[in-house]
Amino acid sequence: MPIYNARLTSIDPVETRRYAGLSKAAGFDEQSIIDACEEARLLIEVRGIWQMYAYDSARSVIESEPAVEINGRSIEKHLSKCERVLCMAVTVGEAIEREVTTKFGGKQYVPAMLLDAAATSAVEQAADQMEDVLRREVEHEGFSMRSRYSPGYGDWGLDQQRELFRLSGASEIGMRLSTALMLMPRKSVTAIIGLTRGTVEKSSEYDCSTCDKTDCPMRA
Repeated sequence: MPIYNARLTSIDPVETRRYAGLSKAAGFDEQSIIDACEEARLLIEVRGIWQMYAYDSARSVIESEPAVEINGRSIEKHLSKCERVLCMAVTVGEAIEREVTTKFGGKQYVPAMLLDAAATSAVEQAADQMEDVLRREVEHEGFSMRSRYSPGYGDWGLDQQRELFRLSGASEIGMRLSTALMLMPRKSVTAIIGLTRGTVEKSSEYDCSTCDKTDCPMRA
């Protein structure tokens, strides 16, 4: 399974503000967000891994060993007409998680909140960069990529997190899965990416409008 290691040269303060729930807080100190992003950049350790599998879209089955059936209307639609799938995992490590805990323990609530938000922004950026690497690779084979899709999106239940964790090889980069199916370190992502021949239609891209969690604070 290919391993991905990279550095983030910066962490997006706009996304960090959004993950902190401060998008509409016009008077909030911007420098404190920038400082949290810089601190996060120094603490994170990006590691990723992925594996490609054949996919039977007619049966919604990943042809792994053993085979895995995908369940959920939204994910089945998202992977319609795909011939292969990439199962990926990426994490930014535990050091930043420990620092967030330390800050909360020291009653530094705002810095802790901002650092936690910066860590979330960092893992999403790392996943985006990993997607860019994968896109270049699969284009050489004549494939186009659908956007990544994770358990919990739409109606794709967390109960399939265990299968995706195994298929991606997440344990090989130090990730773990709790009994409640939560990823550890917390700032980690697993996702599936569909590969199809030809150009990906815009309607296949995942966005907030396809998700039924209308009360989500991250909703755009």
